[in-house]
Amino acid sequence: MSSSSPHILVLPSPFLSDTDTIRLLEPADADSQWLLHKVRSGDYDKPFVIDDGTTRSLHFSLSLIQSTMNLKEPFELALDYTQAMMSFLLFLPRPQHILMLGLGGGSLAKFCHRHVGSARITVVEIDPHVIAFRDAFAVPPDDARLTVVEGDGADWVVRSRGWETRPDVVMMDAFDRHGLSGSVSSTDFYRSVLDALAGRGVMVANLAGDKDSREDHLAMIAEVFDERLLTLSLPDGNDIVLAFRNPAFAPRWREVGNLAKALRTRTGLDFPRFAQRLERSRRLRYL
Repeated sequence: MSSSSPHILVLPSPFLSDTDTIRLLEPADADSQWLLHKVRSGDYDKPFVIDDGTTRSLHFSLSLIQSTMNLKEPFELALDYTQAMMSFLLFLPRPQHILMLGLGGGSLAKFCHRHVGSARITVVEIDPHVIAFRDAFAVPPDDARLTVVEGDGADWVVRSRGWETRPDVVMMDAFDRHGLSGSVSSTDFYRSVLDALAGRGVMVANLAGDKDSREDHLAMIAEVFDERLLTLSLPDGNDIVLAFRNPAFAPRWREVGNLAKALRTRTGLDFPRFAQRLERSRRLRYL
């Protein structure tokens, strides 16, 4: 660890199992009992990591898991919502540039880095404490294809309009301990995403939290993208929304189905199921 790297304090975790450990961004001589009390009470104000021997999870609180990694398969997508967010590949299989808003445990960044070789990936994360755990989640170091930067995702969307290669995909998974970040919770933000996208670009948004908040965001996206959207509602309460810039967006579902089979072979994800559910959501919107 370099002298500039934050210290990660590893302690036995008393919360879930006797064999769990908890990782905190704290000095080695910190009062561990006081810290564990703060975590237990919900007053601890930094993200933390819990290992259970099988998985490693990034938490904003004991009840709120932000991201999960399978320790034996660190590049797999362990959570259903992250798998569903990759369904943009059904409509844009070879993106040149992906802009991700929110790093979390880096699941999507790692998966795209490994499986979407055509793309340069820029990840914007507002919380430096989240970025500090990137090594714990096996996020590859920055290279010619992957860059992780600290910043406000909404500002970077505006900035991307001046890039030589505009993002083909904007992936929004921008949560803090209170829910969706305030900077991405407005019609103006979604308009800036629409303006930033390349001509056939797609936005993928993970909407979670209470039903009213999800419906408000869905309404804003539908308004800005003129109803050119598809949705996947997941059993865990997340809604995945795909919104398309192209005014002539009209998916050819037979071709999508064929591509889904090829993507399943390449990545192991159940793209045919995503395609079926997205087609159904499209039919329901027409009705």
